[in-house]
Amino acid sequence: MTYKDLSTTPAGSEGPILRCEGLTKAFGGVNAVNGATFDVPRNKITALIGPNGAGKTTVVNILSGAMKSDSGTVHLGSTDVTNMDRAKIARLGLMRTFQLSRELGGLSVLENLLVAPKVQAGESIFNIFFRPRLVKREERQNIERATEILRTYGLYDLRDNWARELSGGQKKLLEISRGVMASPSVFLLDEPMAGVNPALIERIGGYILDMKAQGVTVLMIEHNLNVVERICDNVIVLAEGKTLATGKLSELRQNKEVVTAYLGEVINASTGH
Repeated sequence: MTYKDLSTTPAGSEGPILRCEGLTKAFGGVNAVNGATFDVPRNKITALIGPNGAGKTTVVNILSGAMKSDSGTVHLGSTDVTNMDRAKIARLGLMRTFQLSRELGGLSVLENLLVAPKVQAGESIFNIFFRPRLVKREERQNIERATEILRTYGLYDLRDNWARELSGGQKKLLEISRGVMASPSVFLLDEPMAGVNPALIERIGGYILDMKAQGVTVLMIEHNLNVVERICDNVIVLAEGKTLATGKLSELRQNKEVVTAYLGEVINASTGH
């Protein structure tokens, strides 16, 4: 699979690839995000964790352009993308998935991937009429690449099925593979392990590690701390819309504020105490 070469992206090649400072977002007077500030290091897998209601998904919505912040800034490399249209942010190389998979149900599995590449030649009326060979050549290349990705993600045999017919786990894989098809430099994953069986959790973890090996920066919301500890290089803890702490999970386990706000809750839930 081919991912975007970070050295040639508008985001540049120095410092954190994604940075947010002082993000706030209120709904009906309630602060869902209340000054969140953190950096996402380049070419790493970073987990965004915290108790329910901490503002994690709202932060990801703001970073991806799906939601506008009330205040604060977001930078993708050296580019200020604060409250930028999400299509423009995607063209700069930032893609995301959703906690509940959003497949294009009326398209086949293969077609779901073919809509993902940015700035396709066939989107231009001029190219369709005056450069048809260019359009056909790009279409063939996209089909070849989409087929390769579907093989990698175990969806090749389902390529002609309607996307709406897939199981929940297959829809997770489809959404991730569609994001990969767009050649992201930064991939935001909203609970990629939620609702899937242990075997699929292992597979998805392997795919995420492969993204990192290919030069993609991953920021993932994840509640499965075993997965976080195994594959993530860095962890950001949110609580009440604020950044509570950052570091490796092994270090954060010793942080009393983090244990009180989140880890203790997770441990108690897992042990029944």
